[in-house]
Amino acid sequence: MTIVLFDIDGTLVRTGRAGSRAMNRAFEDLFGVARAFDGTHMAGRTDKWILEDAAARSHVALTADSLERFRDRYFECLLEAMPEPGPHKGVLPGVRPLLDALAAPPLAGSFFSALLTGNAERGARIKLEYFDLWQYFRCGAFGDDTHDRNDLFEIAMNRVHLCGGPVGRPSDVVIVGDTELDVACASAAGARSIAVATGPSDVETLKNAGADAVFEDLNDTTVVLRALGVQI
Repeated sequence: MTIVLFDIDGTLVRTGRAGSRAMNRAFEDLFGVARAFDGTHMAGRTDKWILEDAAARSHVALTADSLERFRDRYFECLLEAMPEPGPHKGVLPGVRPLLDALAAPPLAGSFFSALLTGNAERGARIKLEYFDLWQYFRCGAFGDDTHDRNDLFEIAMNRVHLCGGPVGRPSDVVIVGDTELDVACASAAGARSIAVATGPSDVETLKNAGADAVFEDLNDTTVVLRALGVQI
């Protein structure tokens, strides 16, 4: 069985920058610093990493208590921000047909879809439930599990097994993402990668990063399935 680990932002959906707005609001509410995340590079990074960078720039010392309070407030702000209008907001091309194909016969017995994302688990759920995509994923590895994205691979594999999925080898895994960090995560683990240029990185950049397959978007389900190893 092939395990397919999906990134969220820029790969499955665009939230219209709801996440960054929510982070800015939560940070200002708790620490009194406005627009602390403006200019912060977020793509492909974990929420924990992004927060630590913003706190360092704002000279805010994070404690276990303040981290927990920030997370709670961020989730509240994210729930408020998701319905707000934003640029290019929506489910990305081809995503729903691809997830439907992987979840239905005859492919359902050959593929296991899970998440590998820099989003905190609750944040991931808020975003995907808003777009009615959470239902496709039984488990995953999330940005509140670790600072380093590459560490998420082993966590994801353990979670897949714990929720009834296969005990896969890295060669049985495909990471689908939109940044060079997604490709690097797959490469470090010995997994394959499919990169999609619906995020901040263009096709040429993703090819140069070493992705096994690169697409402008996921709109051609048949071609993407071939890249996942389906004989069509």
